[in-house]
Amino acid sequence: MRVNADPAEVQKFSDLAHRWWDPASEFRPLHEINPLRLDWIETQTPLAGKQVLDVGCGGGLLSEGMAARGATVTGIDLSEKALGVARLHLFESGLKIDYQHSSAEDFAERHAGAFDVVTCLEMLEHVPDPASTVAACARLVKPGGMVFFSTINRNPKAYLFAVIGAEYVLKLLPRGTHDYAKFIRPAELARYARAAHLDSAELIGLSYNPFTRVYSLGRDTDVNYLLSTRREA
Repeated sequence: MRVNADPAEVQKFSDLAHRWWDPASEFRPLHEINPLRLDWIETQTPLAGKQVLDVGCGGGLLSEGMAARGATVTGIDLSEKALGVARLHLFESGLKIDYQHSSAEDFAERHAGAFDVVTCLEMLEHVPDPASTVAACARLVKPGGMVFFSTINRNPKAYLFAVIGAEYVLKLLPRGTHDYAKFIRPAELARYARAAHLDSAELIGLSYNPFTRVYSLGRDTDVNYLLSTRREA
């Protein structure tokens, strides 16, 4: 298996896997932004009837959301514990999702061009070589298909909000969740996408208001952002 992963990062999320579906846990931010992410994806491409791959699916929060909207979903991750939680939760939700233990690179060697849509959200800032993951996602999608990414910008404001604010002040995330050096500027992600023959479609920011405790999508990409791309036909 070709593994573009930091074992410490995989272990970090494995240790928290049992809390993935607790909306009051460390994964509360994911629960709160999941409807926003799903709605935004559907503004780009309807999910119903699509073959979708969720790269870095974790406990299956996004995977289940897409399956509930009519997609046929496959989820891959390198954390066996997270996949176990994801599979277990299917008994509660009643949804059908194919969860597999694999890296994006290895999966691309076996399933090139197999999917209408590929998602890779909140993952790129946790891998040693994000360009390799982007390239693998591009290989996995059909020509003309959509690939969606989300990650964190790299600048002083992002450090203040995503690390100091989220992990130490507001305690939205466990300390050590993010490594500032691994954050990715939008221009860098766009460059990785172009190199993988993905055309950027929409760049949008994800912001958190600490006073209202509400997340929203908008023009501010200084901290968290999402990028939709389309594979060249």
